[in-house]
Amino acid sequence: MKNYKQTALKLAKAAGKIMRDNFVPNIDNEWKGDNTPVTKVDYAINKLVLETIGGKYPTHSVLAEEESDMKSDAEYVWVCDPLDGTLPFSFGVPIFTFSIALVKDGEPILGVVYDPITDRMYSAEKGKGAFLNDQKIEVNKQSSLKHAVFNVDGDGDVLPNYNFIKIFDNLRKQNSKVFKFYSIINSGMLVAAGGFSGAIFLKDTAHDSATIKIMVEEAGGKVTDLDGNDQRYDEKCNGLVATNGLVHEQVLDMIGKSKT
Repeated sequence: MKNYKQTALKLAKAAGKIMRDNFVPNIDNEWKGDNTPVTKVDYAINKLVLETIGGKYPTHSVLAEEESDMKSDAEYVWVCDPLDGTLPFSFGVPIFTFSIALVKDGEPILGVVYDPITDRMYSAEKGKGAFLNDQKIEVNKQSSLKHAVFNVDGDGDVLPNYNFIKIFDNLRKQNSKVFKFYSIINSGMLVAAGGFSGAIFLKDTAHDSATIKIMVEEAGGKVTDLDGNDQRYDEKCNGLVATNGLVHEQVLDMIGKSKT
């Protein structure tokens, strides 16, 4: 596992440099079919991941946002979002990360997330805890939705039974404070580090979810799909709910009442 972690950390640092070198107020981007932007930076980092993993671990699969290399008999899958937060990145807003998880039999066993602007390197290994720049982190102890801080991302187009506006409003009615980062992984790391009490994701993409799963749970929190069930993180997901654990059932109940 040590070699896997070192590979992930080196990739994160290299990806961070590419992001910083190209971070300007208005970088050129394209709009994909799902109405999300993509830049040359997304493609460059995705290519770096494919080349690195393909060279070091040729029997492993890679599931990444822009291009994947899936093998039918692979025991391990590297699940990567080369640039989570492309929208803010594209317009000069410093809320974005590099994210990579190593998944075995659908379960993340290693996760690394790097925020190159704040130089925050998050890492977690199964059964070994979660860390921010080598300091152990834990979720907070907030047991009420009142004054709890959340991020809700995804607009419900992919999972139409879940109403983004209702979820957002219902949290506010509980006197929670609610962000929309356009970078779910960034907010997931803030759950793991004890700042946010929860993060809710209304899309089906594993590359946005795998690192949150291991990081938050190794920090003492809880992560499920939108219905409170376990799920695989090497295929399409039923959204994601990541919390400190203490408010998890309250959040699931609220999401259930928000379904259309």
